[in-house]
Amino acid sequence: MPSAMDLQRPRQAVILAGGRGTRLGPITDSIPKPMVPFHGRPFLEYLIEFLRDRGMTRFLLLLGYLPETVREHFGDGSRFGVEIDYSVTPVEDDTGTRLRKAIPKIEPTFLLAYCDNYCPVDIEAMWQRFSRGDAEAMVTVYANDDGYTRDNVVVGSDGFLSVYDKTRTAPGLKGVDIGFLMGRRSILDELPEEDCSFEKTIYPRLIARHALLANVTRHRYYSVGTQARLPETASFLARKPTLLLDRDGVLNRRMPRAEYVCDWSDWAWLPGVLDALRRLNEANWRTAVITNQPGIARGHLTLEKLHEIHVRMRDEAAAAGGEIGPIFYCPHNWDEGCDCRKPRPGMLFQAQRELILDLSRTAFVGDDERDGEAAAAAGCPFHFVTSDRPLAAVVDELLRSGVPS
Repeated sequence: MPSAMDLQRPRQAVILAGGRGTRLGPITDSIPKPMVPFHGRPFLEYLIEFLRDRGMTRFLLLLGYLPETVREHFGDGSRFGVEIDYSVTPVEDDTGTRLRKAIPKIEPTFLLAYCDNYCPVDIEAMWQRFSRGDAEAMVTVYANDDGYTRDNVVVGSDGFLSVYDKTRTAPGLKGVDIGFLMGRRSILDELPEEDCSFEKTIYPRLIARHALLANVTRHRYYSVGTQARLPETASFLARKPTLLLDRDGVLNRRMPRAEYVCDWSDWAWLPGVLDALRRLNEANWRTAVITNQPGIARGHLTLEKLHEIHVRMRDEAAAAGGEIGPIFYCPHNWDEGCDCRKPRPGMLFQAQRELILDLSRTAFVGDDERDGEAAAAAGCPFHFVTSDRPLAAVVDELLRSGVPS
């Protein structure tokens, strides 16, 4: 296996896009699956632009079904600021066969994606881990803690895949392969001449020699794999601007250490916050609150009283022309080992799923290092507020830029 010194960061994305997409019929009677439109643009266009913005400059599209529909739209890629090449094989070819036939066009290190999955994975972080040279490939695995789909892998404690089961029937499966594989071209040399699945053929071989790393993500992925997924994917790709807000120290004055807002009489809005919420609402931005509330576990505050405070908070924001959306709170003490208490990112992922967010495009505003750590763990842009840079100043910047980053 080549050493880490021989590796170069991949700039080529190879996208499997040749299947019939039978589960999407009758939509795919006339267009291939990656060309299913969302908000006037095909799904594949969103995927290519995402990968372009993460440093991919060259694309190789592996086509089979209705290839001219794809080629006519994307051409040589110059319209999208990238280079696009194509490998067209019979529609009946399985994934391994498409890749084997395209080997002469594939670069020594490449990124492999499925044309029907979108997840805002951190390509640079993948590369930093992969470039250490202790694996031949790294595949992205959705943790699937929410039971979103059926598991098909097992990830060992060392971060390497120990089981891949395309039938999804093996015991102990946890997580699902969603593509976004970073790999060495040499792994394709093991593909046989007969028609075969890339995953069923290559993954077990890599696993057997402890060479397939997992890039585990808790960010939900969105797809055009089935009819049932289309409405959620449409909502995700609408990219409605959303701002995630810590509560104490961002919206209201933080109480002294070890004291809590236990009654509305303890609440005091910070200067400019109500006006900032109004301006966000007028600009059609959504908001959600992400807050630790250990006062509940410590017996200072009841859930009923917390709800009452939040009702008053929302009512006053509404009266000022603003709107506060869902509130995600952690009621646990610091030593309970929960996943939701910041600096852990559990509440951010909960908000991601419920609001169908792209966290890589959704800023989180906080006033504590733990907020920043949670944002980093979730892949959120983070804005730190202080007395010199309050929420109003952050909102000014975001509304001027027009994008939540």
